[in-house]
Amino acid sequence: MFAALYLPDFELQAALRYQPQLHQQPVALLDEAEAKATILQLTPSASAAGVRAGLTASQGLARCLSLIIKPRAHAQEKIAGEILLHHATTLAPEVEATAPGICTVHFTSLKNCRENVERVVRQLAQLQLTAQAGLAATPDLSFLAACLARPVLQIDQAQDFLAPLPIEALLHLGKRQD
Repeated sequence: MFAALYLPDFELQAALRYQPQLHQQPVALLDEAEAKATILQLTPSASAAGVRAGLTASQGLARCLSLIIKPRAHAQEKIAGEILLHHATTLAPEVEATAPGICTVHFTSLKNCRENVERVVRQLAQLQLTAQAGLAATPDLSFLAACLARPVLQIDQAQDFLAPLPIEALLHLGKRQD
């Protein structure tokens, strides 16, 4: 059994972690390291205002005059990643920091797996990190479950879980490789 712990919009969560007043505001995150900085992630209110990932800051501001532009907070991303990894290691000794904002845990014992994962999700929430978790027979399936979890989803029958999903759902698996 595997569990994937996933922090959606990891870079944005890290940048806004200590600014809860911005969570409801239209905020866009830029990667200033790029030659032509584009919006990487955005809050739901920015999305509702017509802002999209891939736009430049000026294009985003043209769609939403109240858009708050934030640079990536690499130091905060590192800290958030360390917090996630620390909490993942409380679940089992075999843990992989799979990608930024994603840890995969391999359980050797099935005792209290779901309860322990739910506990970790609650602990991360207390640290201002919104996590989703998936439990399944394989790492990829656990990650796909985590992407769709609200906040924890356990998959016991892979075929029953996968059959109704649109093919676009598999695009989430590409995030593991980024």
